[in-house]
Amino acid sequence: MLSAKPRPSSSDNLPLFTSNQSLELMEHPQKSKPNGSPSLADLLMRVEESRNGHSNSDKTNSTMHHITMDGGPVPSPVSGSVPAAVPFVLAFKNLTYSVKARRQMELLSLFCRESSLESQEVRTKILLNDVSGEAREGEIMAVLGASGSGKSTLIDALADRIARESLGGSITLNGEVLESKLLKVISAYVMQDDLLFPMLTVEETLMFSAEFRLPQSLSKQRKWARVQALIDQLGLRSAANTVIGDEGHRGVSGGERRRVSIGIDIIHDPILLFLDEPTSGLDSTSAFMVVKVLQRIAKSGSIVIMSIHQPSYRILGLLDRLIFLSHGQTVYGGPPTGLPQFFAEFGHPIPENENKTEFALDLIRELEEIPGGTKTLVEFNKSWQTVNNSNNNSNDNGASTKLSLKDAISASVAKGKLVSGATTGIGDSGGLSTSALSVPTYANPFWVEMMVISRRSLTNSRRMPELFGIRFGAVLVTGIILATIFRDLDDSPKGVQERLGFFAFAMSTTFYTCAEAIPVFLQERYIFMRETAYNAYRRSSYVLAHAIISLPSLLVLSLAFAAVTFWPVGLAGGSSGFMFFFYAVLASFWAGSSFVTFLSGVVSHVMLGFTIVVAILAYFVLFSGFFITRDRIPLYWIWFHYLSLVKYPYESVLQNEFDDAAKCFVRGVQMFDNTPLGAVPTSLKLKLLKNMGSTLGMNLTGSTCVTTGVDILKMQGITDINKWNCLWITVAWGFFFRILFYFTLLLGSKNKRK
Repeated sequence: MLSAKPRPSSSDNLPLFTSNQSLELMEHPQKSKPNGSPSLADLLMRVEESRNGHSNSDKTNSTMHHITMDGGPVPSPVSGSVPAAVPFVLAFKNLTYSVKARRQMELLSLFCRESSLESQEVRTKILLNDVSGEAREGEIMAVLGASGSGKSTLIDALADRIARESLGGSITLNGEVLESKLLKVISAYVMQDDLLFPMLTVEETLMFSAEFRLPQSLSKQRKWARVQALIDQLGLRSAANTVIGDEGHRGVSGGERRRVSIGIDIIHDPILLFLDEPTSGLDSTSAFMVVKVLQRIAKSGSIVIMSIHQPSYRILGLLDRLIFLSHGQTVYGGPPTGLPQFFAEFGHPIPENENKTEFALDLIRELEEIPGGTKTLVEFNKSWQTVNNSNNNSNDNGASTKLSLKDAISASVAKGKLVSGATTGIGDSGGLSTSALSVPTYANPFWVEMMVISRRSLTNSRRMPELFGIRFGAVLVTGIILATIFRDLDDSPKGVQERLGFFAFAMSTTFYTCAEAIPVFLQERYIFMRETAYNAYRRSSYVLAHAIISLPSLLVLSLAFAAVTFWPVGLAGGSSGFMFFFYAVLASFWAGSSFVTFLSGVVSHVMLGFTIVVAILAYFVLFSGFFITRDRIPLYWIWFHYLSLVKYPYESVLQNEFDDAAKCFVRGVQMFDNTPLGAVPTSLKLKLLKNMGSTLGMNLTGSTCVTTGVDILKMQGITDINKWNCLWITVAWGFFFRILFYFTLLLGSKNKRK
């Protein structure tokens, strides 16, 4: 522990730090920016050195690797410094991927008199057809093509988002096959849509990502410093304290949202970065800024691969390699500077003042519309690539000597990358170990993940109090209505029927008010899939965290409902009876919330989810034992009675109310209530009781107890499970559905194409 924040010396030349506080970052005006922008790893090394009192500028410079603002490297290593990582090369050869067409197409083919070959072409659609290429560290490789050309499919294939058994060809990193588990740790994937929590600020969003992806061993100050450095690298300083926003809340701009989406996936400085159309929907200036950020990331020692629809002239100047696709086939692969020569030799020279990519895309579209399509261009590209590759290989002079993948990753970690938990040395248990490196599957233990998930959810929810307020208001209003309608129930036969109705409606209401949990996960579904796809946290941590943070709100709702209804209605049991009624309501909310959460993991649409929840809860109420007792339910439906979530809390509160053999609910003449004899004079009722008593051989008077609470339970068919067991079964249902929710996430969120 440090008692005070250290001050960096003036010789440290830290552009992002003030002279007084080395761990507090400040925003500098554009005029004062230096010519070089250090990478995140470099900034952290400087922070660590300043914390340790290393102020020697020569020593600092010996371990730094600067990046100029235009993306050009300014190397400054000397002997004895941290060894620079040998450049990574991601190579892919002969990638092939196809999918089955829809069944409607197959059924149509049954009525068509076509050859078997033609029918096969109708049923199978080829998305990638013998695609090859390579991407290098420090470069941006862009995949271009018209809509449906296979851009996103190629990105998914390289990012291991297509099942290996469905993808043909090979993908290697430094000549070695890259295992799926290791790829998740050393790479990041930025989706086309910006999936962010709307009520978190930019800084909070990146900080939560840092807490997920950076190890627990890294101090809170260093994580914060890394986030601040990333904010500056992404050009988000002016928006750092602005909420992300959504349709109902004003937030950051579209370009800033896109840069935040990139930032949360590069917080751990990955070796491989995949992006699916990062400039989609942005104006030209915002798109250029995004690609400029990607260039800096690449120059800091990463491989950046992205798909892009139609880059502007300025963006084209930032790209290092291009792959043009047409119907899943490569029509050009190489640097942007090679486009003029390529199309000139093909017989379609690019005019001098025309955008090269626009010309190429327009020509490809024209060729696709004529018979034969782009076949001639594909064949020409193959021959052209063969000639150029042989020339490039002869000019390398052995400079591209490859290290093994293990050694290359170790060198990259030593330079400061992969701080999400990678350590040099023999591996830890549960990690992906090599002879010189240990890369754990997850950066933090599950309890740390749970704490971060809980804090993030509570922060986001706290800024939208209307969500809980509406639910609390609905429960409170329902309780007040029930309290006024069923106020001061007596112990007469009519009072018994009213108590049964109160309990049935009260218990079913607790389940119906849990339906609001459906959109909660549906709104987070794709954020969850993005984060777990690359091991930000465990699925079990997510399930446990959301179960725990739901309890405080359930406690408040249960206490409010029980307090508003128990005493005004006049339920039995006193303080102990109130506490059990509160437990039963809480267990109902818990089971209902868990059930609805499980359904939200199964369905994918809010309206469909509400429809299913309302229908199933209606069945639960029908078979709960209120409308028809257990003894009257047909045998072929009795299984639904025991599966009903409403059955157990309903029976528990009934036993809490009526399980008292000393308490009488029907006395003497009251047995004629709710019958045609209820209107006759009391004197006649007493005579009838006397005659009935003489016939039965017992003394029946107007005050004789005819029906006790135990008799009412028997009439309702509640005899097999006591109230505490009913309560524990209700609680167990809640845990059961949480477990089902976990398996739903485990099996249904693979985020891979088949």
